[in-house]
Amino acid sequence: MHRRGTRDARKPAGRGRGAGRPAGDGLMIRALQDQIKQLIIDRGLQPGDPLPTEEELCTLLGSGRNSTREAIKSLQALDVVEVRHGYGTTVGSMSLDPLVNGLSFRVRHGLRQSLRGLHDLLEVRMELEAALIRKATPLLTEEDLDGLDQLSDELEEAARSGRPSVELDRRFHQIVYRPLDNALVLELIDAFWLVYQRGTLGRINDPIDAARWHRAIVASLRARDADAAERALREHFGKIPDHLAQLARTGEGKREESAHGTSSAGRTDPP
Repeated sequence: MHRRGTRDARKPAGRGRGAGRPAGDGLMIRALQDQIKQLIIDRGLQPGDPLPTEEELCTLLGSGRNSTREAIKSLQALDVVEVRHGYGTTVGSMSLDPLVNGLSFRVRHGLRQSLRGLHDLLEVRMELEAALIRKATPLLTEEDLDGLDQLSDELEEAARSGRPSVELDRRFHQIVYRPLDNALVLELIDAFWLVYQRGTLGRINDPIDAARWHRAIVASLRARDADAAERALREHFGKIPDHLAQLARTGEGKREESAHGTSSAGRTDPP
């Protein structure tokens, strides 16, 4: 028994998959990632363009197959490259998906302790949109405004009927900022929108209140009143903390039910 305990004590801790890899290996993989990214830039490759084969990359970079594969896998996770079995490796779309996934997890993980992460995200989103809506106000065409009016009608109808309106809200934001002709702005707006929706599971905004806010925004934009548009935006975002607090109370109630071994399943709420 004593020998067994001694033998166990000598076992290296955390010898799982990938554990025990020398720190230098990680530095080498990162260096290979940088070299592959530089190759993409130097050759002017665009999303969808093929990269050299694995064998060619090994020769070009002076690297081994395993290290090259590790570097490619890491770049695939960042959407820098795309590996398609049977087709080879191509340049990825370089989207903001990795940012969205990372922020979404961070916000949802933080909700177990507090709402601070969600509040921080909301503040960043509000300040970004408040500045951009002022620039977009004089640029929106009549066609854009008609489209926003149509979406406002659909949001109000969805609110009355209890239908989901998440995608309508997403399209609304895309139309508002599209005249800025800035692809990164549209991607960032959409990224923050996605993180917000995932973090709250779409349970934050009251549909009736959201529909009113969208209508007020459109009225301000039609009047080419950037001040009113920004004010309506900030007023809407200013109401969300109340919904956040309600979400927190709901979460606490669910945790209490779980702690007492009860749930809402099979229970009928009073009318």
